[in-house]
Amino acid sequence: MKMTTEHLPTDGVMHSRIGDIELEHGYPTLATAQRLYDEIDFQRACQAYLWALPTMAMQEWQREHRETFNAGSMDYVDYFTFTDKLGLLTANATTPYVMAFPDLEETGPLVMEVPAGPTAGGLTDFWQRPLSDSGQTGPDKGQGGRYLVLGPGHEDIDADGYYVVRSPTRNVWFAHRSLDPDLEKAKALTGQFAIYPYADRDKPSTTRHIAPDGRPWTGTQPRGMDYWVGLAQIIDLEPALERDRMILAMLAPLGIEKGKPFNPDDRQRQILIEAANVGEVMARTIGYEKRFENARVWPGLQWELSLSLQETSQELPHRTQLDERVSWFYEAVGVSIGMMGRVVGAGQVYLEASKDKGSAWLDGGRSYRLHVPKDVPVAQFWSVTVYDNETRCFVDTGVQPDRSSRNDIVVNEDGSVDLFFGPSLPAGAPESNWIQTIAGKGWFSYFRLYAPTQPFFDRSWALEDFEALP
Repeated sequence: MKMTTEHLPTDGVMHSRIGDIELEHGYPTLATAQRLYDEIDFQRACQAYLWALPTMAMQEWQREHRETFNAGSMDYVDYFTFTDKLGLLTANATTPYVMAFPDLEETGPLVMEVPAGPTAGGLTDFWQRPLSDSGQTGPDKGQGGRYLVLGPGHEDIDADGYYVVRSPTRNVWFAHRSLDPDLEKAKALTGQFAIYPYADRDKPSTTRHIAPDGRPWTGTQPRGMDYWVGLAQIIDLEPALERDRMILAMLAPLGIEKGKPFNPDDRQRQILIEAANVGEVMARTIGYEKRFENARVWPGLQWELSLSLQETSQELPHRTQLDERVSWFYEAVGVSIGMMGRVVGAGQVYLEASKDKGSAWLDGGRSYRLHVPKDVPVAQFWSVTVYDNETRCFVDTGVQPDRSSRNDIVVNEDGSVDLFFGPSLPAGAPESNWIQTIAGKGWFSYFRLYAPTQPFFDRSWALEDFEALP
């Protein structure tokens, strides 16, 4: 007998979004119990996928540093060209990067030495929570300095002349960009970043700087079972944080538990593989179809703030910013005070568009125009970059995936700029103002403001939408 009621039946079937649920004398039937446990574990795995996105980006990129670039805990990898950065989530294609992934349990207390000059960056724990900015928006204010990084279990050190920070995770991420418009000067500045153990501070060894040298790599979160294998490794290595204990409890029935080997059975594997796929589509939905309050930058326009986090800690007074964290860390890596776009004339702002003026998804097979009004509100420079909506890395056409005010582009008589996007050069468009896309694939764009000025903050300047061309 089937029943439709607001209450659970004692005997019969309850209709639900997951199908009919059969009860006998108030108990679930054996078939019901088995199906519900599968559903419980699947739902938990989907949410665990979303929860783990920030640390899984770190885990995958650290693995690439070690296995592809042969970089250890005290080695930097330097990313100068757009081809160097092809594996990096929503990289900028304009400024050099220098990155490292130390394991503080291997190194002991560690010194990160930042040179004086126009740099911006910082260090985060393995959940991409900032420990400190560095460079122009850090405590050294661009004058250079030494940061002493302590890990879990390290004794406190009162060190004169150091900015002392402590990480709740043993693995950390050092990330910096060099902002000098002269590329050779920027490269030279990049080479001055150093890492060494605090114990060797009186006579540190020279820091290795490694180049990608055309080796293919990817910093995107792994897919399928690889996601869960990597997550099991991280959970086993890192301390269990208080805020994450409930999720860790949900993962235990799926075979992922600290201190135990991860050997999923066929049922667990099937659930985990499906959850990784569904979880990723959930992440795309949260990121590309944002429902956050105040996500839109200007009323009536498609541009959104891509960095949706309200606090760099990912915490609000009464909750963790879960969806905001998913949105940003599915698409990107890193967060710092400088990246939050809060300081007039310093730091960065990241604007995102995945739809055109008519609210249609941006299509790699169509051509578009983006009109950039004159007097873009920046003290340094602006850039626009195109990304593959599946990899979240550069649209890989073999040519430069961005244009910026540092490029030799055609400027209109009134100071505005028209940029063009499409699989081939649109008729009448200057090639210097064209970014190539790929037919059959979707894409999205970041418009970056480096050192945004007051007209952005008071919204008196507005960026127009992408306009589809006939």
